[in-house]
Amino acid sequence: MKKLLVETADRAARYIAEIASRRVVPLPADVARLETLGGPLPQSPSDPAEVLALLDDIGSPATVATAGGRYFGFVIGASLPAALVANWLAGAWDQNASMQVMSPVAAKLEEIVEGWIVDVLGLPSGSGAGFVTGTTMANFSALAAARTALLKRAGWDVEEHGLFGAPPIHVVVGDEVHVSVLKALSLLGLGRSRVTRVPVDDQGRMRPDVLPPLDDQTLVCVQAGNVNTGAFDPAGEICARAHEAGSWVHVDGAFGLWAAVSPLYAPLLAGAGSADSWAIDCHKWLNVPYDSGVAVVRTPEYLHTAMTLSAAYLTTSDGREPWHYAPEASRRARGVELWAAMRSLGRSGLREMIERNCHQAKVIAERLHEAGFAILNNVVLNQVLVSFGSAEDTRRVITDIQNDGTCWCGGTQWHGYTAMRISVSSWATTDEDVERSVTAMIRIATRKNHERV
Repeated sequence: MKKLLVETADRAARYIAEIASRRVVPLPADVARLETLGGPLPQSPSDPAEVLALLDDIGSPATVATAGGRYFGFVIGASLPAALVANWLAGAWDQNASMQVMSPVAAKLEEIVEGWIVDVLGLPSGSGAGFVTGTTMANFSALAAARTALLKRAGWDVEEHGLFGAPPIHVVVGDEVHVSVLKALSLLGLGRSRVTRVPVDDQGRMRPDVLPPLDDQTLVCVQAGNVNTGAFDPAGEICARAHEAGSWVHVDGAFGLWAAVSPLYAPLLAGAGSADSWAIDCHKWLNVPYDSGVAVVRTPEYLHTAMTLSAAYLTTSDGREPWHYAPEASRRARGVELWAAMRSLGRSGLREMIERNCHQAKVIAERLHEAGFAILNNVVLNQVLVSFGSAEDTRRVITDIQNDGTCWCGGTQWHGYTAMRISVSSWATTDEDVERSVTAMIRIATRKNHERV
């Protein structure tokens, strides 16, 4: 086993060392070679070292270099060194993180990280958290707590009786609501199309002046960090209106809530800490390995009620049992790399990473604007939207940038425009990466314009 682990470490180290010089997307020939990993399942066992070599030799060239510094798609961060090695160690530990008796270390690290996250993000002291796979399940878990609380006020036990015959819950979202919120609502039986959509401004921020009537059976979902523009709903004003009416406010803060660690960007979140629940992604801007997210609820008992389970053969303690705060029972100990990431960065390192990425996004926007291309959003955080002309021209440039391999950015639609979306979210992105990438973008877009003329 030791020899195999050393060989794995050597191969992984080589992959990381070479990532800065490789294409961001694999060549078609490398993707095609993945077919050799298939075929009928072998009749006999294979040597683990041979399995490792095959996986590395065929699989590594077909990966997307999201662990490098020039991937700007889908708000994806790389894995911090401390988080990566903690993930490896956690894999060796092979802990089931559902209960304290199964893994005291996993349970304790979750408890520590819960406190750290609540503290650094400026959330209410005493809030409870569930550790989940990402923002979709964080939204699901927090909204399940909201459903429990709202129906309990109406005298209904949704955990026991379900939604058949339950009092209705009115859900309010902005027109730019993220699909993960809608998916969570559908999984909870609250529906995608039953929501009331509130108009937004030109940056995608919900307009509080046109909120519908609210009451104590209303769930309001606000957004901290629009996935296209990076814009923030005015949480303070919305929370004030909602709480006056007795409504529950949930904040989808997948990547935007991390702005709270910086005095420069925390004002974007003004009032978000007065909400009732929050969804946070950790494999985005905290830069831990996939998969990782956190659901935070101001009143932990509602999350506990929504998620708890019991059986005669299960041994529970008087302390915090992890599985009472998340949808899964058996699950990996993802709190290990969360602890390692936050411990290694500290407050100042976390702030520096967030501020550096935001500055890099502004540099990219400025360079593209100076080159004559239209920036479609106010670059308030780490998101940039750029148009290269017509919809057809923009799509062509995006495809050529992706095929070029220097960097990777995705396409999107924004208020009638076809645009390229640039998300700067990685600790590994250097200023050199930014310069190399934006130079390639301008070279490709300018060449396309000349060809069209």
